[in-house]
Amino acid sequence: MIIRRSGHLIQRDLACFPSVVLLGPRQVGKTTLAREIAREDADSLYLDLEDPRVAGRLSNPGRYLDLHRHRLVILDEIQRMPDLFRVLRGRIDARRREGRKSGHFLILGSASGALLRQSAESLAGRVAYHELPGLDALEVGRDPERSWLRGGFPDSVTAPSDDVSLRWRTGFIRTYLERDLPQSGLRAPAETLRRLWTMLSHSQGAPFNAARLAGSLGVSVPSVKRYADTLVDLMLVRRLQPYHANVGKRLIKSPKLFVRDSGIVHALLHIRSIDDLLGHPVAGASWEGHVVENLIGAAPLGTDAFFYRTRAGAEINLLLLLPGQELWAIEVKRSSAPRVPRGFRIATTDVSAARSFIVYPGEETYPLGDGITATPLPALMRRLVDTR
Repeated sequence: MIIRRSGHLIQRDLACFPSVVLLGPRQVGKTTLAREIAREDADSLYLDLEDPRVAGRLSNPGRYLDLHRHRLVILDEIQRMPDLFRVLRGRIDARRREGRKSGHFLILGSASGALLRQSAESLAGRVAYHELPGLDALEVGRDPERSWLRGGFPDSVTAPSDDVSLRWRTGFIRTYLERDLPQSGLRAPAETLRRLWTMLSHSQGAPFNAARLAGSLGVSVPSVKRYADTLVDLMLVRRLQPYHANVGKRLIKSPKLFVRDSGIVHALLHIRSIDDLLGHPVAGASWEGHVVENLIGAAPLGTDAFFYRTRAGAEINLLLLLPGQELWAIEVKRSSAPRVPRGFRIATTDVSAARSFIVYPGEETYPLGDGITATPLPALMRRLVDTR
C-alpha cells in the first residue's frame, strides 16, 4: 500500500466541511483512497454509481440518503448521476438542522470542469475540493527514473516490468479514446484525438498554437480548442498560463500545454525503457513536464502556477505563487551539472522572485550564486510540502 499525502488532508476537511469533492482522472487511485478512508470509519457507506444495482437503489435518492443520514456516504463516479448534487444540498441542510455540521458526503469524480460547475452551483459554501494527482516522486520513493518513465498512475508504477507498465498505459489511452472522451460529450473520431494527444506529447510544454494543430489535423481551430479544453477538464492535460508582471516588456501570452502524466507521454511516443527515453528528442521536455507536475502537486493548497517568458528570451519554466504571495522561480534542467541560463537570471529579476531554484537529476542541493539554488526534485518537493 502506497500512502497518499492527500489522505490526511481529505480527512481533515471532512471534519470541517459537510462535503468534500475529490477530483482526478480515471485509475489515479481515488477509489482506493476513498475505501481506505471508509475502512477507518466503520459506519461509512460506499456507493459506486457505475454499478446498476446502486443506481437502482438511488431511484429515489432523497429517501435512500435519508435512511443513512447518520453515516459518511461516499459517492464514486458522481458524473454518472449529476442530478444528485441538487439532492445533496437538501440533505446537507437537513443534517445541519439536526446539529451535524461536517462529514456528510465524500464525492469522487473524473471530469473536473463539469463537476466543479455543478457542485459550485448546488453546494456553494458546503464543500471543499481536492485534486488527486498521480503518484509523485516522493510517494513512489527511491527510483526517480522509474517514476519519470512510467508516470504516476498506480497500476503503471507498480507493474512488474516496464513492458507490462507500457501495455497498461496503452490500454488506458485506448479506453479514454473509445469510451471516456465520447462519454464526456466530445464527438470526434478516436484517431483524430489520438493524433492530437500525440502531437501535444511531441511538443510537451510548448505554447499552444491552435492554428498549427488544426492544420496538421485537418480540423477547424474551434474544434482543436474544444478538444484541448476537454483534455484539460479531464485532468489529462495541464494548461499553464503566462505570468503577466508589469515589467514593461513584450511577453509570450499564449498558455503552455503539458500532457500531465509523463508515462502517458512516453506511451503515446512508443518509448519503452529509460534508455529509449534518454536517447529520445523529447527527453528534455518530458523531464520538464514531469518536474512541473510534481512540484504543482506538492505545493500547498491555494498556490497559483505560471510560466514566464519574454520575446527577448528571458524565461522561467515554472513560477509558483504561494498562498502568502511569495513567488518561487524554478528552472528545469536535465544536466547533472546545471548552469544558470542568463535568461533565467534576467527573468527572476523581472518578476522579483523571492526564491530561485534549478531542478536537476542529481542528489545534492548546493548554491549557484545570486541566490539561485540547484536542487534535486524530491528535495524541492519536500520544501513545498513543509510550507503547507
